[in-house]
Amino acid sequence: MPGPLDGLRVLDFTWALAGPYGSMILTDLGADVYKVEHVDTNERHRGAGPYVHGVSTYFFSVNRGKKSVTLDLKHPEAVQIIKDLIDPASGGINVLTENFRPGAMERLGLGYDALSGINPGLIYASTSGFGHTGPYQHRPAVDVIVQGMGGVMSITGHPGGPPARPGYSIGDMAGGMYTAIGVLAALHERHSSGLGQHVDVAMLDAQVALLENAVVRAANTDEVPGPIGTRHPLVTPFQALPTADGWMVIAGVKDWQLFCVKIERDDLLHDERFQTNPDRTEHHADLEPILFEAFKKRTTAEWEAELEGVCIAAPMNTIPEIINDPHIAARGMIADLPVAKSQKSIKVSGSPVHLSRTPIELNRGASAIGEHTREALELIGRTPKEIDKLVAGGVASVDQ
Repeated sequence: MPGPLDGLRVLDFTWALAGPYGSMILTDLGADVYKVEHVDTNERHRGAGPYVHGVSTYFFSVNRGKKSVTLDLKHPEAVQIIKDLIDPASGGINVLTENFRPGAMERLGLGYDALSGINPGLIYASTSGFGHTGPYQHRPAVDVIVQGMGGVMSITGHPGGPPARPGYSIGDMAGGMYTAIGVLAALHERHSSGLGQHVDVAMLDAQVALLENAVVRAANTDEVPGPIGTRHPLVTPFQALPTADGWMVIAGVKDWQLFCVKIERDDLLHDERFQTNPDRTEHHADLEPILFEAFKKRTTAEWEAELEGVCIAAPMNTIPEIINDPHIAARGMIADLPVAKSQKSIKVSGSPVHLSRTPIELNRGASAIGEHTREALELIGRTPKEIDKLVAGGVASVDQ
């Protein structure tokens, strides 16, 4: 069944992680995404390892389902191909995504002003470290840079320890997610205006947006948020706790008195340090070692059963455990996608968006390099002979 964005064509100039993650969301939703790669690209150029079945898993995981088009944009003919692709009279591509540093696309003659003059309905989405305005706009950025500058690392980790980066690239991926949201918003608005627009998303801005509670506390009180481990700044207990066979997480308690009985610490029933949530939060340093000692006496599964109805409790899974979790399997959150030109496959994360009438169906992995160059050139009316000439002249390349 076609996805909700069926019929939408996207020209994708993104690379690394932030940009490809955003265009991957559009791909998952059913858009035809033509990923522009350089004619000299090989699998090692595509991204980091580990390499499985000869392909970069880093690239494969965020470029699934996209169509590979290889061009050399140093050639004027290649630049003209891009212009023809976004021309409503020929290629009809109406969304462009890129994540170069501001000014790079302009130097190629492919900036928003130039292309929107050809197609006023073009939605041109730019993901960058610091955005296309402001004093930092030309600075380079990767995930750890925006996490550091955005304050994320200042509140991650344990008190007294060094700054910590979260275990996945939220600096990159948040920028990609907000880019996809911006594209969808611009598509909706275009229905009424008939016009496209420039979507400008900064990875740093995305980090500030996700800081929500930390920002509102720091901006409106004298508090300077800092690292607090796995706990919550306003709710206690709310954290990871060691058990007899691993770790688990709990989130608040409905009945403190009953909780004390369940963990066999009747001596805490009337301890004035812990009677209310604000009390427990204020005296967290006193409470945590008590909880650590108590929870080590039973397994995670035993605590889950014991605390049902008393607090929200769950195991703290490792990545292999969550990959093999039956609920994750039932939700289709691990997809097994084919490797191009192969009988092999690679498992990747699925899409968390579940739609009742137009469900997302993941069934294509990353394309072979240049696999869809001919298809893209045929969109703008290039004949087989003309395509062969472009390939012979190094303007384009095709998968053999």
